Amino acid sequence: MNAIITVVGSDKVGIIAKVSAFLAERGINIEDISQTVLSGNFVMMMMVSLDSGSNTLEELKKELSALGDTLNVSISLMHEKVFSAMHRI
Repeated sequence: MNAIITVVGSDKVGIIAKVSAFLAERGINIEDISQTVLSGNFVMMMMVSLDSGSNTLEELKKELSALGDTLNVSISLMHEKVFSAMHRI
């Protein structure tokens, strides 16, 4: 199962490293990643594979949200199919 993670907030050193380490510790593979900084605002989207991870989607949402709080960024996670349905034109 694939999911989409979005990270948005003020740019600072270590955001990618900490989110990536969080995922690696849980056995979650990053399939694709895109990030940019626009006028000091950091925006990142990741497609991750949850096939080998042991956490449920809801557990991961809570943990990522808590990580976002420590980094002062907003981190969200949603199933790839939900994300695709929401962004269909």
